[in-house]
Amino acid sequence: MEVLIDSDWASGSLVDDVRRGLGSHPRRLPPKWLYDDEGSRLFDEITRLPEYYPTEAERRILLDHAADVVATCDATTVVELGSGTSDKTRTLLDAFAAAGRLRRFVPVDVSEQTLRDAAQMLGERYPGLAVEALVGDFTLHLSHLPANEPGAHRLVAFLGGTIGNLYVEERGAFLGALADSLDPGDWLLLGTDLVKPVDRLVAAYHDSAGVTDRFVRNSLAVLNRELGADFDLDAFSYVPFWDGHMERMDLRLRAEAEQHVTVPGAGIELDLAVGEEIHVEISTKFRPDGIRAELAAAGFETVELFTDPGDDFGLTLARLG
Repeated sequence: MEVLIDSDWASGSLVDDVRRGLGSHPRRLPPKWLYDDEGSRLFDEITRLPEYYPTEAERRILLDHAADVVATCDATTVVELGSGTSDKTRTLLDAFAAAGRLRRFVPVDVSEQTLRDAAQMLGERYPGLAVEALVGDFTLHLSHLPANEPGAHRLVAFLGGTIGNLYVEERGAFLGALADSLDPGDWLLLGTDLVKPVDRLVAAYHDSAGVTDRFVRNSLAVLNRELGADFDLDAFSYVPFWDGHMERMDLRLRAEAEQHVTVPGAGIELDLAVGEEIHVEISTKFRPDGIRAELAAAGFETVELFTDPGDDFGLTLARLG
């Protein structure tokens, strides 16, 4: 296991993000700070809600088409960015193992303990598999991916629609950096949520049980706990809306009263006006032509787009030229 971030990484990165994001206009918080222990628990609950379709739609695609992915690409190493517990990826690994082509797995995540637990489980599930875990931030440490074995290729799996949390310019920079870290002939399996009727999209992020509201609001609880901030969570309303121009869901917290907020751990103070918003997360929805164009701009050629029966979600298999 290679560890690229130290024990102080999270606190230092949080301070930098808060100073930069909350000190500017519009005010922003990067979505990675949604996923503390409570946020991760809430997101797991979200994935089980009847309104939230992406997780199960992507799982269905993997169950239906993992063997097709393996038959199409010639990889023997699978890299997973933001792997977590590698839950859904096991379906893909099973298909590689069944074809006798699974030699190495490289999970990348910021949580060292999660990776250690996953590596132990995967070692038991796939005897002989080399697991080379990388504790790092996939937006910063792509250049540290293990090199190809002689004559072999890698498949990078970036699932969950996570790329939709990046703004257009961030997506371009990420895909460019990924291409730079790979060799010609390497593969990418990219999960993307697809454009669909607005009422379904809004319902998926504004569930009747209010779980997504609590999930987004928890980002301020993280600042209160980690940086000694004094945000009044009840003084904000959760505002999810569909941005039709950019074709993305935009999740924000809106101040319902004037607030003076201190964030001692970041050394900043904020004066929030009534109606002022904090941008917490976007979730871009894609069209097949748009996916192909963004991948092509980074040097990837789209080979296949797999979708679930309802065409809700897509897995694009692309090859670096």
